[in-house]
Amino acid sequence: MLGITAAVWGFVGVVIFLASAIFRLSNIALELEPVSLTVLNWLVLAGWVFFMSYFEGYKGFQKSFSPRVAARIYFLYRNATVLRCVLAPFFCLGFFDAHRRRMIFIWSFTIGIYLLIQLMGFVPMPWRAIVDIGVVVGLSWGLVSLLVHTCLVFKEKGLIYSADVPVKKL
Repeated sequence: MLGITAAVWGFVGVVIFLASAIFRLSNIALELEPVSLTVLNWLVLAGWVFFMSYFEGYKGFQKSFSPRVAARIYFLYRNATVLRCVLAPFFCLGFFDAHRRRMIFIWSFTIGIYLLIQLMGFVPMPWRAIVDIGVVVGLSWGLVSLLVHTCLVFKEKGLIYSADVPVKKL
């Protein structure tokens, strides 16, 4: 029962994390008035959406983040502890009980994203909305790929991806 609870909480927590970012950024993107965009704005928007689709959505989420998080959700289902259950979304994201290199990357990446978010507050419209539209596309791709990969991992009994969990020596 602990494993099911942990896996569901981990999955729901990560989904809420991604969905809340999509929702917040979508509100800013909706402030954009398309009629006010110049040709340059439209070209940058198209290029940025393509860039974010490929690099954030496909390469970042579909090929790396989503398979690993799905595998960690399955690992959590099979190897739940009370700590992992309580902190399941953070476990699934790799903030603890991961290889040292992965944890350094996750913590550094999180700090970097936080700093970028703070800097984006100084970017004027329409550029802020253009950036946010691209990020929303990438995050949405990521959310869908997480749903797909999680279904695949449970269908295949976790044999598809590495959970990136270090083996404890006795």
